[in-house]
Amino acid sequence: MTVSFSSGRAGSHAGPSHRGYSRGTAGSSRSGAPWLRGIAYGGYARPGMLQRPRPSIVEVVTRVREGARRWLPDASLCVLFLVLGLIGTEPAAGFQPQASQAPDALAYVLVVAAALSLAVRRRPGLCLALNGAVVTAYLAVGYPYGPILLTVPAAVYGVGVRWPLPRAGVAVAADFVVLLVAGFAKRAREPGGADVLEHRIWHTLAWGAVIAAALAVAAAVRVRRESVGKVRVELARRVASEERLRMAQDLHDSIGHGLAVIAMQAGVALHVLDRDPQGARDAMEAVRATSRESLENLRAELEVLRSPGAAARRPAPGLGDLDRLTDRVRAGGVAVRLDIDPDLSAVPPEVSAAAYRILQESLTNVLRHAGAAAARIRVGCEDGTLLVEVTDTGPVDTAEGGPVGPAGARPGANGGGHGIRGIRAQAEALGGTLHAGPRPSGGFAVEACLPLYGGKDR
Repeated sequence: MTVSFSSGRAGSHAGPSHRGYSRGTAGSSRSGAPWLRGIAYGGYARPGMLQRPRPSIVEVVTRVREGARRWLPDASLCVLFLVLGLIGTEPAAGFQPQASQAPDALAYVLVVAAALSLAVRRRPGLCLALNGAVVTAYLAVGYPYGPILLTVPAAVYGVGVRWPLPRAGVAVAADFVVLLVAGFAKRAREPGGADVLEHRIWHTLAWGAVIAAALAVAAAVRVRRESVGKVRVELARRVASEERLRMAQDLHDSIGHGLAVIAMQAGVALHVLDRDPQGARDAMEAVRATSRESLENLRAELEVLRSPGAAARRPAPGLGDLDRLTDRVRAGGVAVRLDIDPDLSAVPPEVSAAAYRILQESLTNVLRHAGAAAARIRVGCEDGTLLVEVTDTGPVDTAEGGPVGPAGARPGANGGGHGIRGIRAQAEALGGTLHAGPRPSGGFAVEACLPLYGGKDR
């Protein structure tokens, strides 16, 4: 192949035949190997083609730290068994003069290999196979029993922790049989090997009990971890369900209040449409503002429900938003008188949010059921408790003379509606109380006591 060069680039003045070949080579090099790219560009790589961003020092340190944290337990275990094997093999041989082979360099190599096989415990099958092969070779040569045998239960434990019990049992049984055969072969080569069966029966039972105990402990640890994992999953699911329920309650309170204000303002606009166009216009503007705010709240809550991990919730409304709430109620034709303590800085955010919801639901009921009544709001702190009270002077009975709800109570007064039940549940979740019902002098009252500190765990 003939390639002409001009200014360090290949094929810049190639003839027609070479031009077609160069285009084909360059086109194929886009998805080919790096050496093809080098040919296509005359030995010069395009800027940034093969360059990778170098990791920063912080990233390198973080990777090293994570790797050390991951492998440190396995390395510690290997060092422990390595030290035991190197120190204890020779003393153990002193108590076994009948061994056919004294510890030599090969024996210590096998001891080191058995300890290092535990470094791959995260791959239990490989760990058990390597350990079984090394220990089998140690026994088959005829070396005396020693600390190398302690690595077998450790390898069995790793299998039992990471594999299901049936699968782990089969693997451990196969490993045990191989080791048992190697042990029989070792005993047969020692003096007095003719009575090998009589002497080995108790050794077999004892060794089997050790292996079974290691497997049983590992299986118990595995079951416990799985149980803890399931409990965590269930708790996370429960927390998510409770959060969704709370958001649904917030939607009910917010949208219900907005619809009540809209209905009241629409009624006022229709009532004064002919004789007071400006009043009707003001009422419709209030309807527009309230509906827009309700739609924004609805959109925000639905966004969280659709993607709870992507959208951050807006801060929950609290007592600081009380002026805006009362302005909407006043625009609906209800006179609202406020009696608020000047300093409510000691009120925790969750208590403030619950108090706002209680006030919102109570004023919504005033708009729905009390007609053009006057309402009074009392909020104050007393003896570590936040007192919230909403009373109105509206009639309990309807214009036709019949009671509103059973026994003359408004809907939801004694738990018959979702609104009162919802705010009562919020108060009780904080360790407080809520009472709602008709007043002896007429009208309706909602009273709540919310502890500032030391309430129930939410």
